[in-house]
Amino acid sequence: MKAAKPDLVVLWNKICLESDISAFEQLYRFLYTRLIKFSVYYVSDKQAAEDLVAEVFIKCWENRLTGTHILNPESYFFIAVKNQSLKYLKKNSSVTFIDLVDVDEDVSATAHTPQYILETKELHKQLNLAIESLAPQAREVFRLIKESGMKYKEVAELLNISPRTVQTQLFRAIAKLRLVLRPLVEMESGENRSGKIISLLMLLGTLTFLYYL
Repeated sequence: MKAAKPDLVVLWNKICLESDISAFEQLYRFLYTRLIKFSVYYVSDKQAAEDLVAEVFIKCWENRLTGTHILNPESYFFIAVKNQSLKYLKKNSSVTFIDLVDVDEDVSATAHTPQYILETKELHKQLNLAIESLAPQAREVFRLIKESGMKYKEVAELLNISPRTVQTQLFRAIAKLRLVLRPLVEMESGENRSGKIISLLMLLGTLTFLYYL
């Protein structure tokens, strides 16, 4: 059963007003993995992403007494990590976007048969190619919402665009992926086809995609 999302505003207030280390640790545990994936999207280096995210958390703790003006800590951390990642890119050579989907994430042990793993890796490859073929803004919106788990409003604030534009770009991304990925499931029939769809859904991390397939 998925753990309930903590009240990040309450945690942040405890951090800023009471220097509550346990609240800080809870905030850290909730955001850390998503922030790492988010940073990797920009820097294409997990170790660098881990260092960048750690720097953001350290700075936030050190400056906690002046952070009471932050009303949305979740968006604040994503924006801070984005800024740190862009600074890192500015200091280093240009990099390309890489895949964020972990093939083995949320897959039960019983599904780890050689055939399943091989098929899933191939779907993973095709999915990543399909995502990379999207227009830049549509690709970024899709990854932020479907892979980083951000909400329309959070993505809009992060990219400095309207929530309606976020929605439009997401729909365009899904429509494009539908066209690109449909042949993968139409080539199969019966049980194999169902298996392909399930694998795609697991890779995408969203049941809403079923409607579009």
